Amino acid sequence: MSPLSTRDADAARRRRRLTVAIKESLRELSIQLSLLNHQVSAHVDLKGADLACLDLINRHGPLSPSALARRAGLHPATITGILDRLERGGWVARERDPADRRAVVVRALRDRAAELFGLYAGMNTAMDQLCATYTDTELQLLADFLRRTTTAGEHATDELAGD
Repeated sequence: MSPLSTRDADAARRRRRLTVAIKESLRELSIQLSLLNHQVSAHVDLKGADLACLDLINRHGPLSPSALARRAGLHPATITGILDRLERGGWVARERDPADRRAVVVRALRDRAAELFGLYAGMNTAMDQLCATYTDTELQLLADFLRRTTTAGEHATDELAGD
């Protein structure tokens, strides 16, 4: 083997190891965030799917129940039960859609948002401290990587769902 091909092979092995390390770190992050969300949902007496739907409503709402079902990848009947629990708990309100009075949209109620924010405060503080250790250029790279990773996850999810 020539010195160039040995260097190329070594570089390819290093790159594979780094790629595997990134994938493993993302899996660990996913597990840790799932555990954090489990703790948060337990503190506010919500099921995990309820908390996930509430987050979707907060981020993308107001949403129709069918749009929420699509975004969450859940059956509409399941969404009905989730929305019933969220409404009883004072997390959301169902309202007539101003654009189509026959339709319903679900809106997050801000009254309880501070409660959730407080439960995530430790993670938010840790993330602020972590981000402070990076340059703006590094943060731009990380933000781009995470956006692109999210898009890859969305595509993989859609593929499995048959969309």
